[in-house]
Amino acid sequence: MTLLRVSGSRLVDEAGEPVRLRGVGLGGWLNMENFITGYPADESSMRAAVREVLGEERYEMFFDRFLTSFFTEADADLLRDIGVNCVRIPVNYRHFEADDRPMEIGERGFRHLDRVIGMLGERGVYSVIDLHALPGAQNQHWHSDNRTHVASFWEHRHFQDRAVHLWEALADHYKDNPWVAGYNPINEPADPSGRVVGPFYDRLVKALRAVDPAHVLFLDGNTYSTDFSVFHEVYENTVFVCHDYALAGFAHGGPYPGFTRGEWCDRDELERAFARRTAFQRETGTPIWVGEFGPVYTGDPSVDGQRYQILRDQLEIFDGCDAGWSIWTYKDVGLQGLVCAGGSYMERFGPFIAKKKRLGADRWGSTMEETASELAPLHRLIDTEFASWDPYPWGARYQTDDLIRHILIAQALLPEYAELFRGLDDDELLALADSFALSTCTRREPLIRLLADNLTAR
Repeated sequence: MTLLRVSGSRLVDEAGEPVRLRGVGLGGWLNMENFITGYPADESSMRAAVREVLGEERYEMFFDRFLTSFFTEADADLLRDIGVNCVRIPVNYRHFEADDRPMEIGERGFRHLDRVIGMLGERGVYSVIDLHALPGAQNQHWHSDNRTHVASFWEHRHFQDRAVHLWEALADHYKDNPWVAGYNPINEPADPSGRVVGPFYDRLVKALRAVDPAHVLFLDGNTYSTDFSVFHEVYENTVFVCHDYALAGFAHGGPYPGFTRGEWCDRDELERAFARRTAFQRETGTPIWVGEFGPVYTGDPSVDGQRYQILRDQLEIFDGCDAGWSIWTYKDVGLQGLVCAGGSYMERFGPFIAKKKRLGADRWGSTMEETASELAPLHRLIDTEFASWDPYPWGARYQTDDLIRHILIAQALLPEYAELFRGLDDDELLALADSFALSTCTRREPLIRLLADNLTAR
């Protein structure tokens, strides 16, 4: 078996047969996210708070068990049975390199990543390795493990050097693995100036190709994989990755079809949005692959029925363009996952997760209307005193919410979350981690059936 490669507008195998990668993102595993596993704020802040409560040895025990239980052979079997042929695996750089020992690559992350890539490959499922959190944070939000709203990666050559060095190590480790479909080196870059990201991609591609000339590169556009003007050449054997979240599928989404915050959304608009987001790929004749998409679910059968229709329409649009895709996300605590954690973790942390929801502390899943009366004076002040303020990437209203709800309030919740670990014995800690094992999870059957029907239809 040889590696996949790009041939014109398609990926092909060693026989030249087209391979359309369709599958899921494994969010919340080697890159934990607040809405996926129930903690507040960012991963590194959460881990520091929990370490303070548990102590180093028991902290290591809990998180190692979590990483082991979160994805096992049972999960790989389920994805194979659904018809998935690809898993995009988000990774936090901290599993391979510590900030206090930069450029020193450790083996721990490889142990976990090798295990899952191996299990998937045994079942005929490819992996795309996605560096979701880079040193210094490549975008402004929690999912790059950013404690602030500043993407410092683009401001400091030191962080960029470390990212190149890490990718050289990853590429050297996986260069001969045919079940690695390729490398997604930077998830959702957000360089405010737009002047650094393009030259950095030139540098990174050159460095990767020197180590591994054969694997496919999956490159996200700037501004959260929406702006491809930063690319001045079409690199060989490369897929340019778009993300395609539907407006009506967000937590604040309105009816479908219908208006969301004054913007109409129906199937025709989904198709127009997809055409805009993939214009660069069409112009360059390169493969179309949607690295992330998918609505969030509310628990209201009527609303969720509309969300499933959004997904059904998007999949049909992708089918019509022969586009590959990776839905976000496989497993979480109830917002989007194909399967959702249960067991003692949800019993113990369920009320805390409900409090986060009431406060709108998670950026992903917030309607931006939580505690509206308390924040209304601040929004009025910003609108009145700074009417022309339009901060990158999404404007004043989003920036204000990010700073107050999703950073300040979220960080204030950290001690409360960590305290829920206090007083637990070792067996209780392991049971918390095992709550994310598939045998303890509930399955979102309508979503699983919808995906399986699409994947087995062609």
